[in-house]
Amino acid sequence: MTYVSSESVTEGHPDKVCDQISDAILDAYLAQDPTARVAVEVLASGNTLHVAGEVTSTARVDIPPVVRSVLRRIGYSDPALGFDADNCFILRDLQAQSPDIAQGVDGADNNEALGAGDQGIFYGYACDETPSCMPSAIHYAHRLTETLAALRHGGQLPWLRPDGKAQVTFRNDDAGRPVELTSLVLSCQHDPNIPREKMLRGVIEHVLVPVLGPWLRHDTRVLINPTGRFVDGGPAADTGLTGRKIMVDTYGGIGRHGGGAFSGKDPTKVDRTAAYMARYIAKNVVAAGLAPSCEVSLAFAIGQFTPEMIGVRVPADSDVDTDSLERAIRQIFPLSVSGMIEALDLQRPIFGKTASYGHFGREVEDFAWERTDRTKELRRACH
Repeated sequence: MTYVSSESVTEGHPDKVCDQISDAILDAYLAQDPTARVAVEVLASGNTLHVAGEVTSTARVDIPPVVRSVLRRIGYSDPALGFDADNCFILRDLQAQSPDIAQGVDGADNNEALGAGDQGIFYGYACDETPSCMPSAIHYAHRLTETLAALRHGGQLPWLRPDGKAQVTFRNDDAGRPVELTSLVLSCQHDPNIPREKMLRGVIEHVLVPVLGPWLRHDTRVLINPTGRFVDGGPAADTGLTGRKIMVDTYGGIGRHGGGAFSGKDPTKVDRTAAYMARYIAKNVVAAGLAPSCEVSLAFAIGQFTPEMIGVRVPADSDVDTDSLERAIRQIFPLSVSGMIEALDLQRPIFGKTASYGHFGREVEDFAWERTDRTKELRRACH
Protein backbone atom coordinates (compact mmCIF):
# COMPACT_ATOMS: atom_id res chain seq x y z
CA MET A 1 0.00 0.00 0.00
CA THR A 2 1.34 3.40 -1.03
CA TYR A 3 0.07 6.97 -1.11
CA VAL A 4 0.46 9.37 -4.01
CA SER A 5 -0.12 13.13 -3.82
CA SER A 6 -0.01 15.68 -6.63
CA GLU A 7 -0.87 19.35 -6.87
CA SER A 8 -2.09 21.80 -9.47
CA VAL A 9 -2.38 25.57 -9.42
CA THR A 10 -4.78 27.93 -11.17
CA GLU A 11 -3.83 30.25 -14.00
CA GLY A 12 -3.81 33.12 -11.50
CA HIS A 13 -1.10 31.60 -9.30
CA PRO A 14 1.98 33.88 -9.41
CA ASP A 15 4.27 31.25 -10.93
CA LYS A 16 1.68 30.37 -13.57
CA VAL A 17 1.17 34.04 -14.40
CA CYS A 18 4.86 34.15 -15.25
CA ASP A 19 4.71 30.94 -17.29
CA GLN A 20 1.81 32.26 -19.34
CA ILE A 21 3.50 35.57 -20.04
CA SER A 22 6.72 33.78 -21.10
CA ASP A 23 4.83 31.56 -23.52
CA ALA A 24 2.69 34.43 -24.84
CA ILE A 25 5.88 36.30 -25.70
CA LEU A 26 7.27 33.17 -27.36
CA ASP A 27 4.06 32.82 -29.39
CA ALA A 28 4.21 36.46 -30.45
CA TYR A 29 7.68 35.90 -31.91
CA LEU A 30 6.82 32.56 -33.54
CA ALA A 31 3.72 34.09 -35.17
CA GLN A 32 6.01 36.39 -37.16
CA ASP A 33 9.15 34.26 -37.30
CA PRO A 34 8.81 30.46 -36.95
CA THR A 35 12.58 30.10 -36.56
CA ALA A 36 12.86 32.64 -33.72
CA ARG A 37 15.20 31.71 -30.88
CA VAL A 38 13.52 32.64 -27.64
CA ALA A 39 14.28 32.00 -23.98
CA VAL A 40 12.20 34.40 -21.90
CA GLU A 41 11.60 34.34 -18.17
CA VAL A 42 9.41 36.52 -16.00
CA LEU A 43 9.63 37.56 -12.36
CA ALA A 44 6.46 38.95 -10.76
CA SER A 45 6.56 40.73 -7.42
CA GLY A 46 4.08 43.21 -6.04
CA ASN A 47 2.78 45.23 -8.98
CA THR A 48 5.99 44.84 -10.99
CA LEU A 49 6.94 42.38 -13.73
CA HIS A 50 10.52 41.85 -14.89
CA VAL A 51 10.77 40.26 -18.36
CA ALA A 52 14.28 38.99 -19.07
CA GLY A 53 16.03 36.56 -21.39
CA GLU A 54 17.45 36.05 -24.86
CA VAL A 55 15.75 36.58 -28.20
CA THR A 56 17.20 36.34 -31.69
CA SER A 57 14.54 36.96 -34.33
CA THR A 58 13.53 38.99 -37.35
CA ALA A 59 10.21 39.65 -35.61
CA ARG A 60 9.43 42.85 -33.76
CA VAL A 61 7.29 42.35 -30.68
CA ASP A 62 6.04 45.08 -28.38
CA ILE A 63 6.31 43.32 -25.04
CA PRO A 64 4.05 45.36 -22.71
CA PRO A 65 0.82 44.90 -24.72
CA VAL A 66 1.44 41.14 -24.83
CA VAL A 67 1.95 41.06 -21.08
CA ARG A 68 -1.13 43.14 -20.31
CA SER A 69 -3.31 41.03 -22.60
CA VAL A 70 -2.36 37.87 -20.69
CA LEU A 71 -3.13 39.52 -17.36
CA ARG A 72 -6.55 40.68 -18.53
CA ARG A 73 -7.40 37.21 -19.84
CA ILE A 74 -6.46 35.64 -16.52
CA GLY A 75 -8.58 38.16 -14.63
CA TYR A 76 -6.09 40.59 -13.15
CA SER A 77 -8.05 43.67 -14.17
CA ASP A 78 -9.07 45.09 -10.77
CA PRO A 79 -6.61 47.44 -9.01
CA ALA A 80 -8.07 46.26 -5.69
CA LEU A 81 -6.16 43.00 -6.19
CA GLY A 82 -2.89 44.88 -5.73
CA PHE A 83 -1.71 43.70 -9.15
CA ASP A 84 -3.51 44.51 -12.38
CA ALA A 85 -2.96 44.63 -16.12
CA ASP A 86 -3.34 48.34 -16.65
CA ASN A 87 -1.22 49.60 -13.78
CA CYS A 88 1.56 47.05 -13.29
CA PHE A 89 5.11 48.24 -13.98
CA ILE A 90 6.90 46.21 -16.69
CA LEU A 91 10.69 46.05 -16.90
CA ARG A 92 12.14 44.68 -20.15
CA ASP A 93 15.62 43.18 -20.33
CA LEU A 94 16.10 41.07 -23.47
CA GLN A 95 19.31 40.38 -25.37
CA ALA A 96 20.42 38.19 -28.27
CA GLN A 97 21.14 34.47 -27.91
CA SER A 98 24.76 33.67 -27.18
CA PRO A 99 26.68 33.10 -30.46
CA ASP A 100 28.37 30.11 -28.82
CA ILE A 101 24.98 28.44 -28.42
CA ALA A 102 23.72 29.63 -31.80
CA GLN A 103 26.56 28.00 -33.73
CA GLY A 104 25.70 24.65 -32.16
CA VAL A 105 21.98 24.94 -32.73
CA ASP A 106 22.29 26.15 -36.33
CA GLY A 107 24.68 23.35 -37.24
CA ALA A 108 27.76 23.50 -39.39
CA ASP A 109 28.43 23.73 -43.13
CA ASN A 110 24.90 25.04 -43.82
CA ASN A 111 23.45 21.72 -42.68
CA GLU A 112 19.68 22.11 -42.33
CA ALA A 113 19.63 19.83 -39.30
CA LEU A 114 19.29 21.61 -35.98
CA GLY A 115 21.45 20.91 -32.97
CA ALA A 116 20.14 20.73 -29.43
CA GLY A 117 20.02 24.08 -27.65
CA ASP A 118 21.26 22.57 -24.40
CA GLN A 119 22.33 19.34 -22.74
CA GLY A 120 20.26 17.29 -20.34
CA ILE A 121 18.06 14.25 -19.75
CA PHE A 122 14.37 14.60 -20.55
CA TYR A 123 11.55 12.33 -19.50
CA GLY A 124 8.08 11.40 -20.65
CA TYR A 125 5.55 9.25 -18.84
CA ALA A 126 2.16 7.66 -19.40
CA CYS A 127 -0.02 5.15 -17.59
CA ASP A 128 -3.44 3.57 -18.01
CA GLU A 129 -5.00 4.95 -14.80
CA THR A 130 -7.08 7.56 -16.66
CA PRO A 131 -8.34 8.04 -20.23
CA SER A 132 -5.75 10.79 -20.62
CA CYS A 133 -2.97 8.30 -19.78
CA MET A 134 -2.01 10.45 -16.81
CA PRO A 135 -1.60 9.49 -13.15
CA SER A 136 -4.87 9.91 -11.25
CA ALA A 137 -3.59 12.38 -8.67
CA ILE A 138 -2.35 15.00 -11.14
CA HIS A 139 -5.28 14.36 -13.49
CA TYR A 140 -7.85 15.22 -10.83
CA ALA A 141 -5.80 18.06 -9.34
CA HIS A 142 -5.83 19.76 -12.75
CA ARG A 143 -9.55 19.19 -13.17
CA LEU A 144 -10.17 20.91 -9.82
CA THR A 145 -8.16 24.02 -10.69
CA GLU A 146 -9.58 24.16 -14.22
CA THR A 147 -13.08 24.03 -12.76
CA LEU A 148 -12.31 26.87 -10.35
CA ALA A 149 -11.20 29.03 -13.27
CA ALA A 150 -14.20 28.08 -15.44
CA LEU A 151 -16.65 28.98 -12.67
CA ARG A 152 -14.89 32.28 -12.05
CA HIS A 153 -14.85 33.25 -15.72
CA GLY A 154 -18.42 32.03 -16.22
CA GLY A 155 -19.74 34.00 -13.27
CA GLN A 156 -21.27 31.02 -11.45
CA LEU A 157 -19.08 31.75 -8.41
CA PRO A 158 -18.46 35.49 -8.82
CA TRP A 159 -16.67 35.79 -5.48
CA LEU A 160 -13.72 33.72 -6.73
CA ARG A 161 -10.47 35.50 -7.49
CA PRO A 162 -7.65 34.33 -9.80
CA ASP A 163 -5.22 32.61 -7.42
CA GLY A 164 -5.71 29.07 -6.17
CA LYS A 165 -4.34 25.56 -5.91
CA ALA A 166 -5.41 21.96 -5.34
CA GLN A 167 -3.73 18.88 -3.88
CA VAL A 168 -5.06 15.34 -4.23
CA THR A 169 -3.92 12.20 -2.40
CA PHE A 170 -4.79 8.65 -3.41
CA ARG A 171 -4.07 5.37 -1.66
CA ASN A 172 -2.79 2.79 -4.13
CA ASP A 173 -3.06 -0.98 -3.86
CA ASP A 174 -0.10 -3.35 -4.05
CA ALA A 175 -0.26 -3.22 -7.84
CA GLY A 176 0.17 0.55 -7.71
CA ARG A 177 -3.37 1.42 -8.80
CA PRO A 178 -5.50 4.05 -6.99
CA VAL A 179 -8.23 2.55 -4.84
CA GLU A 180 -9.15 5.34 -2.44
CA LEU A 181 -9.17 9.13 -2.35
CA THR A 182 -7.82 9.81 1.13
CA SER A 183 -7.34 13.56 1.07
CA LEU A 184 -7.94 16.65 -1.01
CA VAL A 185 -6.95 20.23 -0.36
CA LEU A 186 -8.44 23.14 -2.26
CA SER A 187 -7.38 26.73 -1.70
CA CYS A 188 -9.17 29.42 -3.65
CA GLN A 189 -8.69 33.16 -3.45
CA HIS A 190 -12.00 34.88 -2.66
CA ASP A 191 -13.74 38.17 -2.11
CA PRO A 192 -13.28 39.32 1.49
CA ASN A 193 -17.03 39.77 1.96
CA ILE A 194 -18.13 36.23 1.09
CA PRO A 195 -19.36 34.34 4.21
CA ARG A 196 -17.27 31.24 4.81
CA GLU A 197 -20.34 28.98 4.83
CA LYS A 198 -21.40 30.23 1.40
CA MET A 199 -17.87 29.80 0.09
CA LEU A 200 -17.67 26.22 1.39
CA ARG A 201 -21.05 25.31 -0.04
CA GLY A 202 -20.17 26.74 -3.44
CA VAL A 203 -16.86 24.90 -3.65
CA ILE A 204 -18.32 21.58 -2.52
CA GLU A 205 -21.39 21.71 -4.78
CA HIS A 206 -19.82 23.20 -7.90
CA VAL A 207 -16.22 21.96 -7.77
CA LEU A 208 -15.57 18.95 -5.56
CA VAL A 209 -18.68 16.88 -6.26
CA PRO A 210 -18.68 17.37 -10.07
CA VAL A 211 -14.96 16.56 -10.36
CA LEU A 212 -14.44 13.91 -7.68
CA GLY A 213 -17.94 12.70 -6.85
CA PRO A 214 -17.36 8.95 -7.42
CA TRP A 215 -14.21 9.07 -5.28
CA LEU A 216 -15.59 11.01 -2.33
CA ARG A 217 -16.28 8.98 0.83
CA HIS A 218 -17.50 9.83 4.28
CA ASP A 219 -13.94 9.52 5.61
CA THR A 220 -12.19 11.47 2.83
CA ARG A 221 -10.24 14.28 4.47
CA VAL A 222 -11.36 17.53 2.81
CA LEU A 223 -9.60 20.84 3.49
CA ILE A 224 -10.95 23.98 1.84
CA ASN A 225 -8.93 27.14 2.49
CA PRO A 226 -7.38 25.49 5.55
CA THR A 227 -6.28 28.77 7.17
CA GLY A 228 -9.87 30.01 7.01
CA ARG A 229 -9.14 32.96 4.70
CA PHE A 230 -7.52 33.47 1.28
CA VAL A 231 -8.12 37.09 0.26
CA ASP A 232 -4.60 38.30 -0.53
CA GLY A 233 -3.19 36.38 -3.49
CA GLY A 234 -1.42 36.57 -6.81
CA PRO A 235 1.85 38.47 -7.27
CA ALA A 236 0.69 41.10 -4.79
CA ALA A 237 1.03 38.50 -2.04
CA ASP A 238 3.67 36.09 -3.37
CA THR A 239 6.53 36.37 -5.83
CA GLY A 240 6.14 34.43 -9.07
CA LEU A 241 8.80 33.04 -11.40
CA THR A 242 8.77 31.27 -14.76
CA GLY A 243 9.56 27.56 -14.58
CA ARG A 244 8.99 26.98 -10.91
CA LYS A 245 6.04 24.58 -11.29
CA ILE A 246 7.77 21.78 -13.20
CA MET A 247 5.89 18.99 -11.39
CA VAL A 248 2.57 20.71 -11.99
CA ASP A 249 3.54 21.02 -15.65
CA THR A 250 4.36 17.32 -15.99
CA TYR A 251 3.19 14.29 -13.99
CA GLY A 252 2.72 15.53 -10.46
CA GLY A 253 5.89 13.92 -9.15
CA ILE A 254 5.17 10.51 -10.70
CA GLY A 255 8.10 9.34 -12.79
CA ARG A 256 11.35 11.24 -13.05
CA HIS A 257 12.05 14.81 -14.14
CA GLY A 258 15.24 16.11 -15.72
CA GLY A 259 14.84 19.50 -14.05
CA GLY A 260 14.39 21.66 -17.13
CA ALA A 261 11.33 23.91 -17.31
CA PHE A 262 9.32 24.49 -20.49
CA SER A 263 7.69 27.91 -20.71
CA GLY A 264 9.28 30.69 -22.72
CA LYS A 265 11.56 28.34 -24.68
CA ASP A 266 11.46 27.88 -28.45
CA PRO A 267 11.47 24.33 -29.92
CA THR A 268 15.25 24.13 -30.34
CA LYS A 269 15.41 23.95 -26.54
CA VAL A 270 15.22 20.23 -25.92
CA ASP A 271 14.06 20.88 -22.35
CA ARG A 272 10.72 21.32 -24.03
CA THR A 273 10.80 19.42 -27.32
CA ALA A 274 12.43 16.22 -26.06
CA ALA A 275 10.04 16.12 -23.09
CA TYR A 276 7.11 16.44 -25.49
CA MET A 277 8.48 13.69 -27.72
CA ALA A 278 9.13 11.43 -24.74
CA ARG A 279 5.51 11.86 -23.63
CA TYR A 280 4.33 11.14 -27.19
CA ILE A 281 6.30 7.90 -27.23
CA ALA A 282 5.24 6.80 -23.75
CA LYS A 283 1.56 7.51 -24.41
CA ASN A 284 1.62 5.48 -27.61
CA VAL A 285 3.28 2.57 -25.80
CA VAL A 286 0.52 2.54 -23.19
CA ALA A 287 -2.27 3.14 -25.71
CA ALA A 288 -0.94 0.22 -27.76
CA GLY A 289 -1.49 -2.05 -24.76
CA LEU A 290 2.19 -2.96 -24.55
CA ALA A 291 2.54 -1.86 -20.90
CA PRO A 292 0.33 -0.39 -18.17
CA SER A 293 2.87 2.40 -17.67
CA CYS A 294 5.93 3.63 -19.51
CA GLU A 295 8.71 6.10 -18.86
CA VAL A 296 10.89 7.24 -21.77
CA SER A 297 14.14 9.16 -21.30
CA LEU A 298 16.15 11.04 -23.92
CA ALA A 299 19.59 12.55 -23.27
CA PHE A 300 21.02 15.26 -25.52
CA ALA A 301 24.31 17.13 -25.75
CA ILE A 302 24.34 20.77 -26.80
CA GLY A 303 24.82 21.22 -30.53
CA GLN A 304 24.22 17.55 -31.33
CA PHE A 305 21.52 16.47 -33.76
CA THR A 306 20.43 13.19 -32.16
CA PRO A 307 20.15 11.88 -28.59
CA GLU A 308 23.11 10.45 -26.73
CA MET A 309 20.81 7.98 -24.98
CA ILE A 310 17.33 6.53 -25.37
CA GLY A 311 15.92 4.75 -22.35
CA VAL A 312 12.61 3.05 -21.69
CA ARG A 313 11.17 1.63 -18.47
CA VAL A 314 8.05 -0.49 -18.20
CA PRO A 315 6.80 -2.78 -15.40
CA ALA A 316 8.43 -6.21 -15.30
CA ASP A 317 5.14 -7.97 -16.05
CA SER A 318 4.46 -5.98 -19.23
CA ASP A 319 3.69 -7.71 -22.53
CA VAL A 320 6.91 -6.44 -24.11
CA ASP A 321 10.56 -6.49 -23.16
CA THR A 322 12.49 -3.25 -23.05
CA ASP A 323 15.08 -4.25 -25.67
CA SER A 324 12.49 -4.87 -28.38
CA LEU A 325 10.56 -1.79 -27.33
CA GLU A 326 13.64 0.42 -27.53
CA ARG A 327 14.41 -0.91 -31.02
CA ALA A 328 10.83 -0.19 -32.09
CA ILE A 329 11.00 3.35 -30.71
CA ARG A 330 14.21 4.07 -32.61
CA GLN A 331 12.60 2.72 -35.77
CA ILE A 332 9.24 4.50 -35.54
CA PHE A 333 9.80 7.89 -33.89
CA PRO A 334 12.00 10.69 -35.29
CA LEU A 335 14.41 11.57 -32.50
CA SER A 336 16.68 14.17 -34.08
CA VAL A 337 16.01 17.75 -32.99
CA SER A 338 14.73 18.66 -36.45
CA GLY A 339 12.72 15.44 -36.66
CA MET A 340 10.99 16.03 -33.33
CA ILE A 341 10.13 19.62 -34.22
CA GLU A 342 8.68 18.56 -37.57
CA ALA A 343 6.78 15.54 -36.24
CA LEU A 344 5.13 17.56 -33.48
CA ASP A 345 4.75 20.71 -35.62
CA LEU A 346 6.30 22.91 -32.97
CA GLN A 347 7.25 26.02 -34.94
CA ARG A 348 3.79 27.48 -34.38
CA PRO A 349 2.39 29.92 -31.81
CA ILE A 350 0.68 27.21 -29.75
CA PHE A 351 2.53 27.41 -26.46
CA GLY A 352 0.33 29.82 -24.54
CA LYS A 353 -2.20 26.99 -24.25
CA THR A 354 0.35 24.78 -22.51
CA ALA A 355 1.21 27.18 -19.71
CA SER A 356 -1.60 26.33 -17.27
CA TYR A 357 -3.25 23.05 -16.18
CA GLY A 358 -0.44 20.88 -17.46
CA HIS A 359 1.46 20.36 -20.70
CA PHE A 360 0.27 16.75 -20.84
CA GLY A 361 -3.01 14.87 -20.56
CA ARG A 362 -5.18 17.52 -22.21
CA GLU A 363 -7.05 16.91 -25.44
CA VAL A 364 -6.10 20.14 -27.19
CA GLU A 365 -6.02 20.08 -30.98
CA ASP A 366 -2.57 21.67 -31.22
CA PHE A 367 -0.97 19.25 -28.73
CA ALA A 368 0.40 16.77 -31.27
CA TRP A 369 2.33 14.95 -28.51
CA GLU A 370 -1.01 13.74 -27.10
CA ARG A 371 -1.93 11.80 -30.24
CA THR A 372 -1.96 8.00 -30.17
CA ASP A 373 -1.45 7.52 -33.90
CA ARG A 374 1.56 5.17 -33.80
CA THR A 375 0.11 2.34 -31.77
CA LYS A 376 -0.31 -0.06 -34.70
CA GLU A 377 3.28 0.45 -35.81
CA LEU A 378 4.50 -0.19 -32.27
CA ARG A 379 2.50 -3.40 -31.92
CA ARG A 380 3.76 -4.69 -35.26
CA ALA A 381 7.37 -3.84 -34.44
CA CYS A 382 7.23 -5.47 -31.00
CA HIS A 383 5.52 -8.74 -31.92
